[in-house]
Amino acid sequence: MFKHQKELQFEAKPDRPDPIVAKYLQELIGGQYGEMSVAMQYLFQGWSCRGEEKYKDMIMDIATEEIGHVEMLATMVARLLEDAPIADQQAAMQANPTVGAIISGMNPQHAIVAGLGPRPADSVGNPWSGAYIIASGNLLADFRANLNAESQGRLQVARIYEMIDDQGVKDLLSVLLARDSYHQNLWASAVKELEEKEDSMLVPTTFPRDKERKDIAYDFYNFSQGDESSTGPWASGEALDGEGEYHWYDEPKVEGLAPNLKPVSPKMYGTPENKSKI
Repeated sequence: MFKHQKELQFEAKPDRPDPIVAKYLQELIGGQYGEMSVAMQYLFQGWSCRGEEKYKDMIMDIATEEIGHVEMLATMVARLLEDAPIADQQAAMQANPTVGAIISGMNPQHAIVAGLGPRPADSVGNPWSGAYIIASGNLLADFRANLNAESQGRLQVARIYEMIDDQGVKDLLSVLLARDSYHQNLWASAVKELEEKEDSMLVPTTFPRDKERKDIAYDFYNFSQGDESSTGPWASGEALDGEGEYHWYDEPKVEGLAPNLKPVSPKMYGTPENKSKI
């Protein structure tokens, strides 16, 4: 059961209308690492969680918070578009082609499709996609994906914070920055706990390692020009999982022959070897 409370958790009022800032904020709503993505990612992870109850409860708490973030941003976009001087924006861009090239105007879908409202889309109008989310059924894999999502999301919020002057919008972004800071801590803590519980950092932790080629499981191959990669912690010493030693090789090992494929059946109409055989 989900219940909606009318009050926003944090205020979402800009200092003034600005369709350009509204366009920027669409990335935080419907972009790959926007609030719609993390909300749906966490919801589907929570709905399918079969681990300890504390994990499901935690995931659903954060998922539901993210729905509120979507509403706050959507409200901010709607208010940025209220009484927005659309004609003035267009006139300014026509008068100065450089300005037009830089800011590209408002998102026309805000006016044409949404009637000066927010859209489930990114900053250039691409619709949000469920393909953005990860819900694998493996908590360690999913929590690492969540840490990445919060890292990328916070990075984008920080960039937009520096791009705008509206203090009202910045106040909301400062909230998102703080919550993303906590969520990065949260997922990193959960990852650490699972690694310790399962006594491995590898996903899946339960796959028998005697079924993999462990003789190549800790080798680094120098596939690109230069050997600077040999100085990294991944090139020598004990592996992070504690089950092997890293090795750096200047040349990749070659164990296979050059492929020589047979011709396909004539009924597949591939390229014939030569016309005399047609």
